[in-house]
Amino acid sequence: MKYLIRLSFVGTAYCGWQTQKNGPSVQACVMDAVRKIFGEVSEFSGCSRTDSGVHAVDFCVSFSVPGQMPCEKLILAMNANLPKDIAVHSACPVSEDFHARYSVKKKEYRYRIYTGAVRSPFLEDRAWHRPGEYDLDLLNKAAEALRGTHDFRSFMAAGSKIEDCTRTVFDARFEADGDDLYFYVSADGFLYNMVRIMVGTLTDVPRRFSPEDMAEILSAKDRSRAGMTAPAHGLYLYRVEY
Repeated sequence: MKYLIRLSFVGTAYCGWQTQKNGPSVQACVMDAVRKIFGEVSEFSGCSRTDSGVHAVDFCVSFSVPGQMPCEKLILAMNANLPKDIAVHSACPVSEDFHARYSVKKKEYRYRIYTGAVRSPFLEDRAWHRPGEYDLDLLNKAAEALRGTHDFRSFMAAGSKIEDCTRTVFDARFEADGDDLYFYVSADGFLYNMVRIMVGTLTDVPRRFSPEDMAEILSAKDRSRAGMTAPAHGLYLYRVEY
């Protein structure tokens, strides 16, 4: 039987989703839980790779197991075998040709910025503390320039070996809630550090960049033309659509 599970996790304690030698990963925890329930697992795949410290509200995993279990019981069994910072919130059977990563049509990320003058201990490792006043209209005018199909090489980490850097961004916008500033972006795919570089660049409007600069940064296809890379701990994989 092949299943798709959706889970949430706080990424602070992990080196990211992908299993690595330099620390614990979310993938290893989830795979261990599946093995404890079914004995073995194959075709195990996550919907995305996430950096160390990145969180997820909606992360999808597909896997095949030799047995089957009602989805309600699978959710309970998984959560009984997962650490407290990882929780499965839904499960369903899928066809054998389904793949958690390659079947994705759209991903949406949310980035949280705390703009208050004094850092909040309750947001430690959950939001980027970047105090100041932000012009929401200017931010959204700049973000709008990133919508559409473009070569996003300028918004990809230097040294990445990906050759096809064309992605389609469906939506990019900021929303404010008191001292919280949120950036939402959805696309058919993302390059390495793409969202974090977008945030680092856009939040320097108008101090360093203008909204009109975004088109020039895109056309330059040069990482050095964009702004800083925002820290990982403000980033959340927010929604995945198939």
